[in-house]
Amino acid sequence: MQQVPASVRQWLIVVAGMIFFMIVIGALTRLTESGLSMVEWRPVTGWLPPLSDAAWQAELQKYLASPQGRMVNHTFTVPEFREIFWLEYIHRLWGRLIGVVFALPLAWFWWRGALNAHLKPRLFALLVLGGLQGALGWAMVASGLVDRPSVSHYRLAAHLMLAVVLYAYTVWLILDLIPHGIRRGDPKTARKSTALIGFLLVVMIWGAFMAGLRAGTAHNTFPTMSGYWIPPGLFDLSPWWVNFFENGTTIQFVHRWLAKLLFLGVLVMAWRAPRSETLAAAAMAFLQLGLGIATILSGVSIPIATLHQAGAVLLLTALIVVRHRAMPSPQRSVSAILRG
Repeated sequence: MQQVPASVRQWLIVVAGMIFFMIVIGALTRLTESGLSMVEWRPVTGWLPPLSDAAWQAELQKYLASPQGRMVNHTFTVPEFREIFWLEYIHRLWGRLIGVVFALPLAWFWWRGALNAHLKPRLFALLVLGGLQGALGWAMVASGLVDRPSVSHYRLAAHLMLAVVLYAYTVWLILDLIPHGIRRGDPKTARKSTALIGFLLVVMIWGAFMAGLRAGTAHNTFPTMSGYWIPPGLFDLSPWWVNFFENGTTIQFVHRWLAKLLFLGVLVMAWRAPRSETLAAAAMAFLQLGLGIATILSGVSIPIATLHQAGAVLLLTALIVVRHRAMPSPQRSVSAILRG
């Protein structure tokens, strides 16, 4: 297989770092309820903020005509509006920067012949998914501009998960490009880490549901939920299965217990295969559990909740490293084929 220059790996590390930071900015945008401050989507010209008092006043009037502006923040002045506008503006601008930082070097490396046949379709897929992420972000915002002062929690979860998938895939490609990377050929750990990665993604989806429905403030005690191990109201909605997706109490209950099971699963994996990468994943699981508990007890403090979302991505990173290192080395795979 054609060797890839180290500059390609370094470029992807920068891209992964930018996506990680984008997920953090997204958490802040959601927690401060800033995401609906920009009521238009202008992919080409929207990178310019208002540049005059008249432009700011016009932008404010557009916002005040939206559901959130009419129903929640109808008394906003320009200074108050700026506080929520800038975070959403930075979020969108950062997304554009990621696109530029990814697309231009990709074209350069492709033209220079620095990419092998294995890498080209994978990088092209990332480019396409990145474009779709921008469209999905606007679809999410648009859901809060019709008749409700908040975005659809389903679209919020989809937007977050696509960002996480983009990040995870980029990290995997980076690990593939590390020369002489550690490969242990451990099928059991590979299966366990794969299952834990999938389980973590499910936990993150229910975390996004919590954020979208503001369900984190429903019960702010631990380990019980307002003094109950099984809180009342879990099945208030009909049909019963809707509660798992639209009832804030049920969603928090599910998220808590899934997170505990994930925590135990990571610890068991580290106990069964005590290596540097599994122990790092276990340490991150401890930290993430602590951040989750702190988020609940603090009444969803914005800084702590933001760290909690960042911690989920870092735990995912640790599990991806475990999964990648559990694979057999390319040389061992070739030898096995020859022997077979």
